Amino acid sequence: MPVQAPWLDHYPPGVAPAAQIDAYPSVAALLEEAFRKHAQRDACACMDTRQRFRDIDEMSQALGAWLQTQGLEKGSRVAIMMPNVPQYLVAMAAVLRAGHVVVNVNPLYTARELQHQLQDSGAVVAIVLENFATVLEEVIDRTQVKHVVLTALGDLLGFWRGGLVNFAVRHVRRMVPEFSLPLDRGRTVTRLPMALAEGSQLSLQRVDVGPDDVAFLQYTGGTTGVSKGAVLLHRNVVANIMQCEAWFKPMLSKVGDQQLTIVCALPLYHIFALTICALMGAHFGAMNLLIPNPRDIPGLVRTLAKHRINMFPAVNTLFNALANDPDFARLDFSGLVVSNGGGMAVQQATAERWRRITGCPVVEGYGLSETSPVATSNRLDIPDYTGTIGLPIPSTEISIRDDAGQALGFDTPGEICIRGPQVMAGYWNRADETAKVMTVDGFFKTGDVGVMDSRGYVRIVDRKKDMILVSGFNVYPNEIEQVVSQHPGVLECAAVGVPDDKSGEAVKLFVVKNDVTLGEEDVVRYCRDNFTAYKRPKYVEFREELPKSNVGKILRRELRTPQN
Repeated sequence: MPVQAPWLDHYPPGVAPAAQIDAYPSVAALLEEAFRKHAQRDACACMDTRQRFRDIDEMSQALGAWLQTQGLEKGSRVAIMMPNVPQYLVAMAAVLRAGHVVVNVNPLYTARELQHQLQDSGAVVAIVLENFATVLEEVIDRTQVKHVVLTALGDLLGFWRGGLVNFAVRHVRRMVPEFSLPLDRGRTVTRLPMALAEGSQLSLQRVDVGPDDVAFLQYTGGTTGVSKGAVLLHRNVVANIMQCEAWFKPMLSKVGDQQLTIVCALPLYHIFALTICALMGAHFGAMNLLIPNPRDIPGLVRTLAKHRINMFPAVNTLFNALANDPDFARLDFSGLVVSNGGGMAVQQATAERWRRITGCPVVEGYGLSETSPVATSNRLDIPDYTGTIGLPIPSTEISIRDDAGQALGFDTPGEICIRGPQVMAGYWNRADETAKVMTVDGFFKTGDVGVMDSRGYVRIVDRKKDMILVSGFNVYPNEIEQVVSQHPGVLECAAVGVPDDKSGEAVKLFVVKNDVTLGEEDVVRYCRDNFTAYKRPKYVEFREELPKSNVGKILRRELRTPQN
C-alpha cells in the first residue's frame, strides 16, 4: 500500500530524500576503502594509545588470514566478546574480510545467557577478552566453539604500556578470574598476539561476499523469553551507514577538513555504537575515542579532557550522569557539533541541562537491532528538545498502523512500522518469529505505539510489548519470569518495568513464595547468578497472589499500577 511521506518536505537543507544505499557491495568493501583512504589517520584512541587505520588494516588482514587457516567455511559465525578496546575493531574487520559472520556478545553475560547465544548462533570461533574467559569455560562444552582466541586488555597498547596494563589488571586489580579452557575435542586456544604473528606470514584470501550475505547476527530479547538473532545482511548495514551519512554530513561538515573525534562510550557490541561509531566513523575517517568502562564517570571525564570532541552518541543515562558531574561542566565543548541520543527516551530535563553545559542540543533518534539500527532522527539543526523521535531518515518509510494492519491518519495512535533497506532479513532460524513482525508489504512491526503529525514527526506514546527498556537495553519480562520461576522457592512470579530516574526504567519483580523461608536476598542472589546487570530486578516485592485474567494469564498492567 502507498505510504504518505510528509517528512520529505521538512528535511534540513542538504539532505536528499534517498541515500546511496548500494554504494558498496559489502561492509568489508566499505572498511577496506576506509583503510586505504585514511591510512595515516588515527582510527581510535584508547587508554592514551592510538591505532591508525593502517594498523587496523594490517592486523585485521593478519587475523582474517589466520581464521581462514582454521577450516572455517564461508559464513561461519564468529563470536566477539569484549568491551570497547582496539581489539574489537580488529576482530570485527577480520571476521568480515575473511567472509564470516560477526556474532556480537555482551561480555557481561552470565553463563546461561552466553550458552544460549553461542548455541543458537552456531558460533565455531570465540574471540574473547581474558577477563571473561571463565564464563566461556563454564559453557564451551555445550557449544560448537572449536577455536578460542584470547586477548588481554593491554595487547595492542605497545610493549611497555601494554605489559604494565596487563600486569595491573591481572595481579594488582585481579580483574581476570582464573580459568582453564578445555582443549579436548580438537579445540584450540590461541592468544591474539600469536594469531596475529602467524597470520602476518599468510595472505588474506579474497572471498566473494555480496550484499545478500549475512554480516552480523545481532541478538535482541524475544517476546517469548528466547533471545533471537536479527539477521543483518551486508546490504542492510551498508544502507544504514549511507543513510546516516546523508543525514549527518551537512552538520558534521561544520568541522571542516579536520578529522572528526567521536566519543565511543556506548558498547560496540550494541548496534547503536556498532553502526554510528565503528562503521560510520570508519567511513568518515573519524577517530573513535574508545571508552572501555563508561560507568567510571570521573575516569571518562578525565579522558574527555584530553580531546577536542565533535560527536557524542549516548543514551539518556550517560548524558544525565555527565551533566550532573561538576568536572564535566569545565571541559571545552567548542568542537562539539552533534550529540545524538538513542536506545531509550531522552528526558527533557537531561536534554536541557546538557545543552546549557555544552551548548550542543541532544538530537533524539530511534531504531532497533532489527533496523541496523537507525530509522528516524530529529533534525540536527534544531536547538530545542522536541519530545519526538524525529523524521524518517532518507530511504525510510514509517507507517502507523492498527492491529488489522491498516494505515492510520495523522495524530492517531498505532503501531510504528518501518520499511527500508536497513530492515533485517529476519530472525536467525526463526521463521515463525519473523512472520510475526513482518507485514506482507515489507514493513517491520516494532511493537511500539506512536503517532505521526502532519509534518511527519513521530512520537512514541506507549509500548505494545511488555518490554522493559533499561538504559537503552531491552529486557523482556518472559525471560526474567522463566528463569526466576525455576527457583524452588518460587511458586510464580511476574516482572514489569517501573520508572527510574537513572536508567529510564528498572525491573520490578513480584514473587509468590513456594517456600515461606524465601527472602529478598535469596532472590537477589539467584538473579545475580543468572542475569547480566541490566536485567537484574532492582525491586523485589512478595505477594500472596498475582492478578490474573479469567483464563489465568497474569495481568502485568495491574502490577504496574501502584496499590493504594
